[in-house]
Amino acid sequence: MNERKTEGLIECRLRDLGYYDADNGIIVEKQKSDSPRITKLLGNASKSGSGAGKPEFIVTSRKHSNFLIVFECKADPVKHESKNKDKYSEYAVDGVLLYASFLSKEYDVLAIAASGQDDSSLRLSHFLHLHGTSKAAQWDVSTEIISFEEYHSALLSSDLKFRQDYSTLLNYSRDLNDVLQSQKITESQRGLLISGILISLKNRAFLQSYTSHSTMRHLSHGILSAIKAELENANIPTDRIETIEQSFSFIKTLPTSKDFVIDLIKGIDKNVNNFIKTHKYYDVIGQFYVEFLKYANNDKGLGIVLTPHHIAELFVKLSDVNRDSVVFDNCCGTAGLLIAAMKEMTSDAKADSQKLKDIKQHQLYGMEFQPNIYTLAVCNMILHDDGKTNVFKGDCFESTGTAFRKKPTVGLLNPPYKNKRMRGDPEELEFILNNMEYLDRYGNARCVAIVPITCATNPTGNIGELKKRILERHTLEAVLSMPTELFHNSKTTVVTCIMVFTAHRPHPQHKKTWFGYCRDDQFVKTKHLGRIDANGLWSSVRDHWMQAFVNREVIPGFSVMQKVSYDDEWCVEAYMDADYSSINQDSLFNASVKHALSSIAINSGEPLWT
Repeated sequence: MNERKTEGLIECRLRDLGYYDADNGIIVEKQKSDSPRITKLLGNASKSGSGAGKPEFIVTSRKHSNFLIVFECKADPVKHESKNKDKYSEYAVDGVLLYASFLSKEYDVLAIAASGQDDSSLRLSHFLHLHGTSKAAQWDVSTEIISFEEYHSALLSSDLKFRQDYSTLLNYSRDLNDVLQSQKITESQRGLLISGILISLKNRAFLQSYTSHSTMRHLSHGILSAIKAELENANIPTDRIETIEQSFSFIKTLPTSKDFVIDLIKGIDKNVNNFIKTHKYYDVIGQFYVEFLKYANNDKGLGIVLTPHHIAELFVKLSDVNRDSVVFDNCCGTAGLLIAAMKEMTSDAKADSQKLKDIKQHQLYGMEFQPNIYTLAVCNMILHDDGKTNVFKGDCFESTGTAFRKKPTVGLLNPPYKNKRMRGDPEELEFILNNMEYLDRYGNARCVAIVPITCATNPTGNIGELKKRILERHTLEAVLSMPTELFHNSKTTVVTCIMVFTAHRPHPQHKKTWFGYCRDDQFVKTKHLGRIDANGLWSSVRDHWMQAFVNREVIPGFSVMQKVSYDDEWCVEAYMDADYSSINQDSLFNASVKHALSSIAINSGEPLWT
């Protein structure tokens, strides 16, 4: 067996893929690196236990300086991977994971193990060890070696990278909240201040000059001028610009120093803008809104409960959004559902530049009543380069003249939750009826909404009458019972369900509706980060839910098909027989222990098991 043959196979592939091209900024090194940073990290990484580590190949890029690829080769495919991955000098996987564990102290590391001496016997395994984490995870990015840019793009779009960066963003938002509180900036102003700074940083002149302002008055004027310029660039009508400027007027009288605000802008540019650039179509402003207002409970007082990112993603799947959809949210909050829809629509449009432009200019519409929340929604859409912000300020029950270039085909909404102490507040189901009135009457327009479970279970009074009106005009396709602590991050205890309708098609008398018991999304509550996808299980859970929904599957203990009328309960719990066949004492104990350990690991900062 000759290990040099394996190295030759890898080197040949790297050359064919352009790794050695002189003008691409990629550096391929063997055994050791000229980088003092890498040399130091590998200084004690020898597979034998002492001395420096010497990977077969170390690949870096001037363009992506915090990401590298490391290879370990073995001639014999039998020596590809040991059972416990702890025989570092004998097996390819074991050795490359050892190198990655040292290099990940400062880099995001792609570790590739290769074994075999010819094309037919070559085995490849990819692992991703993110900077600052305790363990590598197997990464099914490709069965072959691909280009450096393809690896880097896959890294940025991976669930692993998102969870890491999202955790960092949550930590930053929590720390920033404390800092702004110490400066006596009110909770209601904090989200606006962050969004205003993000918009001003889109203005090139401001970005290049903000550190040179000599006084706080000049700096605040610079921020407001940059915001106005970007609103005008986004083709916002003059009357709406005036409304948004009023929301930002407090910046003129911030009770803080120029140097503090300059440092704040630098921190936001580094921590928030970088996240937005890396992870497109994420409701960052909504995330900060939740963090800043949850302590004051002002969001709950307004009935505003922001949709968690993964549920916004689920909405888009349930509504079957695609490149031709026209989406409308009649109570859009910070526009999180519109942004989730934009992500799916632009992904479906792929590289069709005209279609991408059309989506962002003419296929996304929102409406928001609260002035400050409306401002956040507009800023959020501008930050996501929507081209022309079609978010209107107004009451959806009174706005009959809303101008849609195209008739909406999809309604998405998370309506304000009714304050039972406030007489005259609209019921959540009234928002659903209102949304569907805007939708296309001549197609198969779909509406997806998340509402308190009482909207589904109460058969009497005003809610019962609204359920009757809904079924007289529209078809109830499905109801998904949501996790009981879904809105834990918003400090809200309301239990919810998602309702799915086909608009303008009266509910057939003998039609059965699909009901799903979607109570466990595998998210874990943590002390500092709230409710998160700690173990990376959400995507598989979502796919399971969607498969059952699309195929209207009846699964014992999870879903049923049931004929219902307005005076029945619209939830799976009313019709599902408990399935005890797979439950025993051992399984309950193991599940409880695993869930508890997961929470402890995240709360303590210790690594999770893999």
